[in-house]
Amino acid sequence: MIDGRSWRENWKARLYERVRERGYDSLTAFAEARPTASLVALAEELGPDDVAGIQVYDGLVVEAVRSKQVTRLVRGQLVRELWGSIPEGWPAVLDDDNRFKVAKALGPWIAYTPDTHKERARQCRTSLLANPPPAGWRPLGPDDELLRTLLPDEEA
Repeated sequence: MIDGRSWRENWKARLYERVRERGYDSLTAFAEARPTASLVALAEELGPDDVAGIQVYDGLVVEAVRSKQVTRLVRGQLVRELWGSIPEGWPAVLDDDNRFKVAKALGPWIAYTPDTHKERARQCRTSLLANPPPAGWRPLGPDDELLRTLLPDEEA
């Protein structure tokens, strides 16, 4: 938030309290129930005036590391970015306009990706651009078959 309300007091406790108020035992469960919602939309649902999208993502990363599900988190965040930038699905032709839309999804996704998975995310981006998915492809969540092929689970 511009006025900084989201960072006041114990924001982590506030975040998890809001998640529990909505009937979820984890931030991951809350987010996975809304697999195509942006981080901003998730934050607004939890607290339009005092929760920021980056706080939601920070909590998701902590939970993913703890549960050894970082690759799943990375796939899930790609889904969110794709839905935000190309909600109609993967473009049939990567002309300049569509290339920009795809870059608008892939750039922030790689930026958000934890350092441990950045190289794999870059390889996924390269694969998607070199061998585009079918026109209209819109993954519905982190278990999408193509995403699992591009970013298979590796955590032990």
